[in-house]
Amino acid sequence: MENNTEPVKTITLTIDDLPVTVPEGTTILDAAQTIDHAIPAICYHDATTANGLCRVCVVDVNGGRLLQPACILPCQDGMVVQTRNERVERSRRTILEMLNSAVDLAQAPTVQTLLDDYQIDRGRFPGSERREHVLLDDNPFYVRDYSQCLLCWRCVQVCADDAQYTFALTWGDRGFHTHISTAFQVDMPESSCVFCGQCVGVCPTGALKPKIEFGLEHGWSLEQIRENTRRGRKRKP
Repeated sequence: MENNTEPVKTITLTIDDLPVTVPEGTTILDAAQTIDHAIPAICYHDATTANGLCRVCVVDVNGGRLLQPACILPCQDGMVVQTRNERVERSRRTILEMLNSAVDLAQAPTVQTLLDDYQIDRGRFPGSERREHVLLDDNPFYVRDYSQCLLCWRCVQVCADDAQYTFALTWGDRGFHTHISTAFQVDMPESSCVFCGQCVGVCPTGALKPKIEFGLEHGWSLEQIRENTRRGRKRKP
């Protein structure tokens, strides 16, 4: 039988002075992983579509004027990429410092590791406004603390056409006050949510947390856990 399978087209580029050959269409982020060069990313997740939102994954491509997001930029033949030169480190450090100034990242271990790795100045933006939201405890399964949300969009994507096709989550407000919300900001039980838990699973910061885990952290008794996982509480604990 004749084999009509076309050979996979490959391209060769240089990443951190090392030659890399990958299939056409491979992103810089994935190409770097083949040589064990980890490029940090916050908004990226294997279960969701890469969208280049956080810009922590930016790299220097061909010494261009602008740094490029590695999670969405496909490799090109002859491309020269630096994943951690001075420009890249300065950009990532500034982004992380801005996030730290506006968002409660205390329960985001991966992000905390990045803050230490890039030696950020945790007091660089004194007096900056922080995103503060009332904790939402409106269902038996999980709580939502958007004061810890860094707007990575993972939960919105996995709730939509990346996985669940429920479309319970969306954006609310604009600019600095942008936050994740249900449509018309209704309580979660009144939305299209089916409580699959996939949004909780992809959240990197603790903004979405299972009710039992939240209760144990706050010293709830077994009876309190039973009661609060039967229904939602309308007020902040």
